[in-house]
Amino acid sequence: MVGSVELRREDRVVHLIDDDADLRHALTQSLELESLCVVSHSNGDDIADLPLRSLYGVIVSDIRMPGASGLDVMRNVLAVDPTMPVILITGHGDVQMAVDAMRAGAYDFIEKPFAANRLFSVVERALEKRRLVLENRSLRSALEGADELSARLVGRNPAIQHLRAQIAAVAGTDVDVLITGETGVGKEVVARALHDFGPRSKGNFVAINCAALPAEIFESELFGHEAGAFTGAQKLRVGKLEHANGGTIFLDEIESMPIDLQAKLLRAIEQRSVERLGSNRSVTLDVRFVAATKADLARDPGRFRADLYYRLNVVTLMIPALRERKDDIPVLFFHMCREARARYRREIPEVTPALEAGLVAHDWPGNVRELRNAADRFVLGMWSGFGPLTGEQAAPGTGRLSEQMDSFERSIIQAEIGRNGGALKPTYEALGISRKGLYEKMRRLGLSAAETSDGSAAAQ
Repeated sequence: MVGSVELRREDRVVHLIDDDADLRHALTQSLELESLCVVSHSNGDDIADLPLRSLYGVIVSDIRMPGASGLDVMRNVLAVDPTMPVILITGHGDVQMAVDAMRAGAYDFIEKPFAANRLFSVVERALEKRRLVLENRSLRSALEGADELSARLVGRNPAIQHLRAQIAAVAGTDVDVLITGETGVGKEVVARALHDFGPRSKGNFVAINCAALPAEIFESELFGHEAGAFTGAQKLRVGKLEHANGGTIFLDEIESMPIDLQAKLLRAIEQRSVERLGSNRSVTLDVRFVAATKADLARDPGRFRADLYYRLNVVTLMIPALRERKDDIPVLFFHMCREARARYRREIPEVTPALEAGLVAHDWPGNVRELRNAADRFVLGMWSGFGPLTGEQAAPGTGRLSEQMDSFERSIIQAEIGRNGGALKPTYEALGISRKGLYEKMRRLGLSAAETSDGSAAAQ
């Protein structure tokens, strides 16, 4: 569950306000039979004392009561938290009054007499909306309170926290860095963070996509050339390495660099100097080299020089794939939606539980880049789903939303138990919850402590 606090089903509370003791008792019993926590009040005087902005609950109030009416209660509640769901119970003659109240901010109204399941249905929808509000509020608070590095590399997963710590440790040095990770994980974001949070931040950050440069102009682009060095070289050109003097050179997809140029790059890195094509004069380089690759360079000596690999591999930063930190996906998605809102001047649509479940279930082969595109489409109102999903949990469910959410949560926990061979300690650590929290979820979801994702028995 995203947010700074875990919102549990057992924490959901209904504050029921009615001066009719018999009706209050009957409604309390019917809601408690649906596993809701009900706090009953004969009037609305003490509602204002509740921690409304953090309350995972709803207010259900009769309209006509001695003293403060249900409308007075609603106005007082919405003055503190305009997003708190307030459900009004009305008599036949109060329907127009209730309609006017909904225009003023009430969540819904129920006309007497009504069936108990009608009230529960409205309360259940209101609680789901309240959960989303609290989670989004918690996300905003976490993002706004984050430091600048945390704002760039968003997430609370241990792997991303470790990555931020590594960046902070080496950003202030001139050590050369090799960044590894799949396509779309944000290798250039990490490279820019190394530049921006170090002493070279006032110099140039020069990015070179080694896969995009044609081989015939690669050497000229990298090292520069003198006028007349070759046909078409009409004037002096400063190369990318020289242009980065005082700053950082970022060699993206370095595994694509032609093998014959790798020896020249190695010489430039070792000597911190470069010779332009057509010149015999060395130009001193004051640069930091940061390279990025999606390949395992150590296992491909035929295409990548081992000496260049070990020269670049002074410090290696490994960026985890998005599927390896699924607990961060809702946080990242909301963060990217906020950025899209600023770019496109569009409001963020409601992030429903079903959408959040789909975000976590999707495999994200394009990693953070794919997630950003999804956030852009979502804010632009062009959301059309995830495309092919992976895992059994990706299949659309049937039944009540709460049952589908439980089924999805059960599949996540089962899969994690299976990955950890039935051991619960690495399971609750990977899920980012406490040991007690895992046991409570397993008990609520009917999971055996020895159950794995394939249903086989495993030792704890």
